[in-house]
Amino acid sequence: MHLPTLSFFLPFRHRTLVWQFARREVLGRYRGSLLGIGWSFITPLLMLGVYTFVFVGVFKARWPGAEQGGGLEFALQIFTGLMVFNLFAEIASRAPRLIIEQPNLVKKVVFPLEILPWISVLSGLFHLVLSCLILLAATLVLRQHIPFTALALPFVLLPFLPFLLGLGWLFAALGVFVRDVAQMMGLAVNVAMFLSPVFYSAKALSAQMQFWMHLNPLTLIIESLRAILLHQQWPDWAGLGLYSLMAMLFCIASGLFFQATRKGFADVL
Repeated sequence: MHLPTLSFFLPFRHRTLVWQFARREVLGRYRGSLLGIGWSFITPLLMLGVYTFVFVGVFKARWPGAEQGGGLEFALQIFTGLMVFNLFAEIASRAPRLIIEQPNLVKKVVFPLEILPWISVLSGLFHLVLSCLILLAATLVLRQHIPFTALALPFVLLPFLPFLLGLGWLFAALGVFVRDVAQMMGLAVNVAMFLSPVFYSAKALSAQMQFWMHLNPLTLIIESLRAILLHQQWPDWAGLGLYSLMAMLFCIASGLFFQATRKGFADVL
């Protein structure tokens, strides 16, 4: 088997193509709407407003360890968890269809198919960054300052990138040969929402449950974002280092699998 070169994982040679496709995907999502790309700002802002209304006005909810902020604090905690989960859900849900929805790129054109997960991840990251800006603005309004620990934001999100890319390569290839993967992924994403600390804190669980919860690749990223953006705490650097290593190994293995199976894409499609 021919091993992939570094350009497979870091497609600098195709960076212009990746940028153009990612830009087209972001703009195409809102093409024809009155507000256009403005929906990228409005949607997370409305989400935050809805969560605030529900948890402040209806449930009078309190987040463990942050009772002083009341329901608004609860809304910010959930919004942080949903930012990460929505990015994961977007990549995971689309991955099985990345190749089968582009048969012309497989059959008729010499196209670097490996960049399709990159395009999907960059498009999702664009919306994540906008959500982060809204969260920081809401934090500034609520607490009159943005914590210094927010500077660690890139170091928390960077380890998540190879995991998402690996997810994209793995299920993009599997989706070509096993069409049921797309249907199963929709169910898996819904289950993952409740098995991830989106609507609750992992620290509120028992020690045994926390062990199993941290096997979820979303847990460390969600909890680290909450720590640096809402709790003024530095993340678990050792945990992020181990996460980065495991994510890179998963990414490399998925890339190898994608390249090993791509020769059969045209036959199946």
